[in-house]
Amino acid sequence: MSTATEKTEVRAQAKWVRVSARKARLVTEHIRGRSVPEARTVLAFSPRAVATEIEKVLHSAVSNAESTQNWNGDELVVSAAYVDEGPTIKRWRARARGRVARIRKRTCHITVKVAQRPVSTPPAKPAPEASAEAKPRKRAPAKRAATTRKKKETTA
Repeated sequence: MSTATEKTEVRAQAKWVRVSARKARLVTEHIRGRSVPEARTVLAFSPRAVATEIEKVLHSAVSNAESTQNWNGDELVVSAAYVDEGPTIKRWRARARGRVARIRKRTCHITVKVAQRPVSTPPAKPAPEASAEAKPRKRAPAKRAATTRKKKETTA
């Protein structure tokens, strides 16, 4: 495979999940940027119900990366995880005095993208320090100018 056509990210998407996008975004914020094993641990211990749906999408994204790109699943990173709003299902409920109240059943689309962990390069060595003579001298702190206050003249 040439480098120009090589994919850098693999994604998976779950559409029309019956959870509001706002609730799902709270969980996706916790896994964004983490390694896949770490993200799975975070989702496993999350108390929110949507975590199981996001975990399914993460599992699908890792499976896609393993099957299409031959990447190792444990060496992947969640490069992006976001939630978009889906269509809202509208229902009606009877209320007092012949009125109705709208019930909005919100849906969302969950997208998770995984990428290979970037290869870490060793940190560059710092430049050797110059001799003591070439170092700039520290300045003494500047003195404040004395302020003169005029006394108010009292009228008698």
